[in-house]
Amino acid sequence: MKNTIRIATRKSKLALWQAEFIASCIQKKYPHIKVEFVKITTTGDKILDVPLAKVGGKGLFVKEIEEALLTDQADIAVHSMKDVPTYLPEGLKIGIIPKREKNTDLFLSQNFKDLASLPRGARVGTSSLRRQAQLLRLYPHLEIISLRGNLDTRIKKLCQGDFQAIVVATAGVKRLGLKTKYMQELGPPQFFPAVAQGALGLEYLKTRSDLDQLLTFLDDCQTRYEVLAERAFLTRLEGGCQVPIGAYATFKEKEILLHGMVADLSGKIMLKDKLQGPYQEAEKLGVQLAEKILDQGAREILQEVYAQN
Repeated sequence: MKNTIRIATRKSKLALWQAEFIASCIQKKYPHIKVEFVKITTTGDKILDVPLAKVGGKGLFVKEIEEALLTDQADIAVHSMKDVPTYLPEGLKIGIIPKREKNTDLFLSQNFKDLASLPRGARVGTSSLRRQAQLLRLYPHLEIISLRGNLDTRIKKLCQGDFQAIVVATAGVKRLGLKTKYMQELGPPQFFPAVAQGALGLEYLKTRSDLDQLLTFLDDCQTRYEVLAERAFLTRLEGGCQVPIGAYATFKEKEILLHGMVADLSGKIMLKDKLQGPYQEAEKLGVQLAEKILDQGAREILQEVYAQN
């Protein structure tokens, strides 16, 4: 067993919180193990003035970190699973998925108590086309503005008055203990989260069986199968961040109930469906639900959106 574990992480406050949380769990379990952090600036951290959908997708936040794993600069990487592409580089795996934080979204404002209170033309900031589509479907009178940057930066812009409200992931706000005057949770079934939202993933080399054994205590079976179902849904849709796609899976006894959603950018067309099956067939369930929604019209939505990019 190694005496030092090197954790690769982005430099944002949230990414560091996540890495430090995993480090504290490791050190509590194995007091003799030293944990070091390898802090990396990813392409997604550098490009902040362009919407994510225009600059190449989710791999922007993990590519350089994965290179650190492949070149033995780090042992494990701690990711937000919603940022991890469904296809991993050769030789790497998501070996551990800890228990999930809330997968909902969160409305934040300094002057308005909830979404329904926002006046016509109110500026709402979000970096997600999924959130944009759902917000416009519920409240088409709002002005949705692309908002990039780390979570604390986005909240700072809200407090400066650049926006009347912003919508972010609940998990990040909870993990950092942040607050604004008004906060409203936006969740299922009215508001679909991103695939794997709220879940962390530990990525490392497939050959590192020592890490499998060392870190298995962190793995949460229920979260793992929920994330597998959701990511299989996204994979079958061949969905990137250019398309509003949402999904959430929940355990019901020994089965998984998976809900999926595909919308156009305006939110005027929104297709939703669900499937339930044995948790051991989580990935198969994700594929089946994706095919079901594709046949209902999602194929045309996807083709139209990709043709615009």
